[in-house]
Amino acid sequence: MPRAVAGGVALVTRADAARTAAQEDPLFWAGVAVGVIALLVVMGLVLRRLRRTPGERLARLLAQQDDLSVLMHPNPDPDAMASALGVAELARSADVAVSLQYPGQIRHQENRAFETVLDLNFEQIDDAGDVVTQSVVLVDHNEPRGFPGAESVDPVAVVDHHPGGGTGREFTDVRPEYGACASILAEYFRDQGWDPVPPEEEGENGGEKRLPSSVATGLIYGIQSDTSHLTKGCSEAEFSASSYLYRGVDEDRLDRIANPHVDAEVLDVKARAINDREVRNAFAVSDVGEVSNVDAIPQAADELLRLEGVTAVVIVGIKDGTLHLSGRSRDDRVHMGRTLEAVVDDIPMASAGGHARMGGGQLSVNHMEGLGPGDGVKRDQFTDRLFEAMSGEV
Repeated sequence: MPRAVAGGVALVTRADAARTAAQEDPLFWAGVAVGVIALLVVMGLVLRRLRRTPGERLARLLAQQDDLSVLMHPNPDPDAMASALGVAELARSADVAVSLQYPGQIRHQENRAFETVLDLNFEQIDDAGDVVTQSVVLVDHNEPRGFPGAESVDPVAVVDHHPGGGTGREFTDVRPEYGACASILAEYFRDQGWDPVPPEEEGENGGEKRLPSSVATGLIYGIQSDTSHLTKGCSEAEFSASSYLYRGVDEDRLDRIANPHVDAEVLDVKARAINDREVRNAFAVSDVGEVSNVDAIPQAADELLRLEGVTAVVIVGIKDGTLHLSGRSRDDRVHMGRTLEAVVDDIPMASAGGHARMGGGQLSVNHMEGLGPGDGVKRDQFTDRLFEAMSGEV
């Protein structure tokens, strides 16, 4: 039919007629309604996914695995072990088989006590072929390291509080602003409604999402260990996590972990560090020579930092041709992790790093003295370089 328009008469086009017919067809509006509903459903799913906490997303991912390897960094400390214990509890709650694995050794007395007192079953690995499954979760580090073939390990998830660029295929939660990785795991449990169980109630049947006392105790000691008992490098997260975990802590086991018997060599190395120290301005360096227990080196660093007037220290020790460095700082001018990185930057096959308050490193004595590219650095020159780095001159 023609339709009136200004200045004349226009014809109704076929397209207009088709559009009018379609709009009068009930099926047209039904299709529109279905499309709108489908769009709303998709948007709802997307929003729901975005609202999930990191802990919920990790728990869902873990539940999808047939089995799981939780991999700690070399020579794991209490924070790494506690974090592994936390991931294992999340996985086991979904009936996923879990192996807790690590390269290197567990040597430090408190680390051995942690494993023994909490009756844990950690598995030592020598190379990538010992990792029991393709589903690997890294805790307390974000890049596999410390064993042959480490670069071939492609973790499905990473949970860490150290700076770095490592990521997981499906999940990454790296929070350098946190003082301990265990704080992140405690947050996961808290946000999902897990209830820490006091040791005297562990045998009682209280339903799902009950955080065992052993896990709560391990997590709180992991936090204490990495923050010098909540005195260094803390964020609000450490105090919040400790408050949440407190109800489930077994004080007797916590005391046995925190106060183990001390190896005689540790005391000897501490004494050498103090007696042989060299102090320049507010910085101290001590070369303790050959050691059989490299975990005595960071303990000596902790001890030396207690000296009045000293604000940053580095301890140097040797075992099996490897020079080990351990640094501590309570000086805002000295970021210890970056300091040690700068010191070894031009030495082949050397590695170092860490946080503002603590750091560590390893380098081959042969490479330090000139094997490979470069002219090498003598031990006395290396000491000078440590002081220069702490003073900001490197």
